[in-house]
Amino acid sequence: MAVRAAVLPAIGAPLEITGIELPDPGPGQVRVRLAAAGVCHSDLSLSNGTMRVPVPAVLGHEGAGTVVAVGEGVTHVAPGTPVVLNWAPSCGGCHACTLGEVWLCANALGGAANVHARTADGTELHPGLNVAAFAEETVVAASCVLPLPEGVPLVDAALLGCAGLPGYGAVHHAARVRPGETVAVFGVGGVGLATLQSARIAGASRVIAVDVSPGKEELARAAGATDYVLASENTPREIRALTGKQGVDVAVECVGRAVSIRAAWESTRRGGRTTVVGIGGKEEQVTFNALEIFHWGRTLSGCVYGNSDPARDVPVLAGHVREGDLDLSALVTDRIGLEGIPAAFENMLAGKGGRALVVF
Repeated sequence: MAVRAAVLPAIGAPLEITGIELPDPGPGQVRVRLAAAGVCHSDLSLSNGTMRVPVPAVLGHEGAGTVVAVGEGVTHVAPGTPVVLNWAPSCGGCHACTLGEVWLCANALGGAANVHARTADGTELHPGLNVAAFAEETVVAASCVLPLPEGVPLVDAALLGCAGLPGYGAVHHAARVRPGETVAVFGVGGVGLATLQSARIAGASRVIAVDVSPGKEELARAAGATDYVLASENTPREIRALTGKQGVDVAVECVGRAVSIRAAWESTRRGGRTTVVGIGGKEEQVTFNALEIFHWGRTLSGCVYGNSDPARDVPVLAGHVREGDLDLSALVTDRIGLEGIPAAFENMLAGKGGRALVVF
């Protein structure tokens, strides 16, 4: 069956909106009609080669929609079931999974090498990060779909699969923010906004947002920021001034740049914790000297997918949405159609765009 999709023909090439031939679901597969898909910087990292995936590919790793068909053996969803796409399903059998660290599953991205669909001339296409959400419809492994809990609008639910989980997980699972602690969030994009809201949910006493753009202050404060700092070489000093010259208990870096990772680390108190959510390139080198590591006693840690288990955490996030604590629509800076994806990528390349939401 032919559907329209955004195809990445090669690393570094512009996305092409074109028709693709999508097969019927086979055993253990599910076909989903997309309601919405998020466009985030991880998609940009895939397109420019920062993160490697087989190409040509249909990108898009966060989405939600309605099941239209299931293959043999699929029992947890049926046609008509609203679902959230899970781009990193755990295998349950690798070393990380046996430790309960499903976000580090060694086989989570194995499906990216599969043949997902074909172009009109027969060229094989791969499914980006497993789910190929930049398309009117997609066929995915059954493990890549989670039934959508009640009370969450289907279009907003697309953001549960990526922006919501990394932000929530960075606060609650990686940094483990405790009530009364102070938090600084570097980068007020979609994940940063989710992180700000999650810090508020966790009971942080002070939440400081940091970004290069003065135009994001209103968004940041609406999400829960008590203070807003324009990023500069003085950022750590400004944050210490806001926290009794101590620094924050926790800093969460949502950008993936060496300069902001270093600034986040310097902004924490002695013994503070810095969690890095942003995905940077290999050229972004962060340096420390041995004495400061000893003296400050700080912790610096990475955070993959918010250290989250989607099957466990999506229902929790849905509960916060129903209670009004988490506003998914606030994570979106622009709503576009499928044809708008290439322009959204250009905006991100130019540093002008945040998280766009494709509404089908």
